[in-house]
Amino acid sequence: MIELPEIETIRRDLERDCVGKKIKTVEVLKTKTVGGAKSKASIEKELDQAKIESVGRIGKLLQFDLSNGRSLLVGLGHGGQILRVPNKAERHSKTHFVITFTQTGQLRLLDHDAEATVSMHETEAILEDRPDLYDYGIDPIEHSQQITWGDFAHYLHARKAKLKTLLLDESFVLGIGPMYADEILFEAGLKYDRISDSLTTNEVRRLWQAIVQTVYDAVKYRGSTIPGSPYVDTNGEPGAYQDHHSVYQKHGDLSPRSRKPIARSKFGGIWTYYCEQSQV
Repeated sequence: MIELPEIETIRRDLERDCVGKKIKTVEVLKTKTVGGAKSKASIEKELDQAKIESVGRIGKLLQFDLSNGRSLLVGLGHGGQILRVPNKAERHSKTHFVITFTQTGQLRLLDHDAEATVSMHETEAILEDRPDLYDYGIDPIEHSQQITWGDFAHYLHARKAKLKTLLLDESFVLGIGPMYADEILFEAGLKYDRISDSLTTNEVRRLWQAIVQTVYDAVKYRGSTIPGSPYVDTNGEPGAYQDHHSVYQKHGDLSPRSRKPIARSKFGGIWTYYCEQSQV
């Protein structure tokens, strides 16, 4: 699973390691990733000799702002990886896109599920090109200091739905996914099937705090790498937050809060993990 904490971990690594570097060459090895042969030629030309000025994020897309007024948007999907490697490192068969820098080293995009995307835009016109990016909801990283729990309460009560359904809806909150939704609801002491407009003031506050704190902690521990997940950081290292999960995929283990076995139930066609005694 590659969700907001994993994308933000990668963004911070790239910001530290790639800003100021000049691009020497670009190789598009999988034309579909960039949207076709015409886009391939355009991207290779526009990236040539450009310098990376900043690495940001729009939703779950990585945004490389360049010295020529253009921006490269990279989406990892569910199976993408961005690796910072030496030029002569062995190339994985799933490598779709390669940037070689003039100083040293390469940036390689690998895609294990054929969902990764690469596109080029004028920096000032990204949202005109991609109006769908307006559809994202609350960003727990970008908005953590801007949105109060009172604002959150307004959003929550306006969307009458089960809590886990809302947490998985990216038009409500960005980049949570099933794994972090279970962790958030455990921290908040709330059941996955509670209706959003039934929450008390204190429960709303706990939920907002749990969203922000869980995402913060997941970034602190550099994301979660669970069995079957392709996620690694730019150095190819797995995350460590899975070692701090309280309930996800831990059915049968003792709940750290109630000391009773963690339960699981099917919800929306997927397993949901929770503590029956402490989540209400």
